[in-house]
Amino acid sequence: MTKQNIQTVTSNVEKFQNAEQLWFWFLYSKSVQNGFAHNRGISARRVCEVLDVETLITKLYLSGKLTDAQLAVMKKFGDRRRAPHQYIWAENRAAALWRSAMDVIATAANANGWIEQ
Repeated sequence: MTKQNIQTVTSNVEKFQNAEQLWFWFLYSKSVQNGFAHNRGISARRVCEVLDVETLITKLYLSGKLTDAQLAVMKKFGDRRRAPHQYIWAENRAAALWRSAMDVIATAANANGWIEQ
């Protein structure tokens, strides 16, 4: 592949705006793969695959950068398709865990070039 062809291929992919968008895209894509949701049409090509995100999350967890509590909050609110709100008293702790988890994911995703700078 020539340099021009590589630039053409990489210019057609879309990066994520932030870690939250990456996480919600990942959960939606997993549900489509598992047959729980239907693909709503052609979406933009992304800079990574679903398996890449799954591997990243696993590595972050195994290295101790993501905790069980953070993963539980990510799953719970990911299923609700929204982030916890810091001003809702019952969600205050979850919001802090969510923010810290998204910071960890953002750092790792930035290192891989998945998030726009």
